[in-house]
Amino acid sequence: MFKTAALTAGLAVLATAGALHASPLTPERVTALKTAWGEGIVKIGSVHTAGGDYEAAAREHIETFYAYGVSEVLFKPTLASEDQFRGSFDEALSYFVGGDIAEDKGFAIAPYTAVRWENEGTTIVGDVAFSMGNYYFTKTDGSEVKVEYTFGIRQMENGELKIVLHHSSVPFVSG
Repeated sequence: MFKTAALTAGLAVLATAGALHASPLTPERVTALKTAWGEGIVKIGSVHTAGGDYEAAAREHIETFYAYGVSEVLFKPTLASEDQFRGSFDEALSYFVGGDIAEDKGFAIAPYTAVRWENEGTTIVGDVAFSMGNYYFTKTDGSEVKVEYTFGIRQMENGELKIVLHHSSVPFVSG
């Protein structure tokens, strides 16, 4: 019994030590994650345009940036109105490249050439950051599509940042 308690305590110390050695959650790390997320959206469209395996690119994107399989993910995509919330990996994949959900046309295969961010603010509470503002998706003709976003980003035990909340919508237009 003493050995089990000592082993458990030792593992807890190691886990805590590992967490202490991880980079702290900072606004700069949140910005880097969002920038890389935008580059990933551009990559999915680029792979699609080139006739490549864009579904594999989208799968990699979701695995890299979202916490599906590790944590609950609250995802409300911009262009979803009938099936508004995408709580599973497969539902997110359908949104990004088209698939099982009838309204999904493949947002990420549009394609876009860039994603530009205007951050309103970032708040960090423990191992979770909340960030909101506008992001602009540049179309191939150079025009931009403005979208409002809120991201909740959690630092996992291994130090990786993952999106656990993603809400985006088009700006309100007065009647």
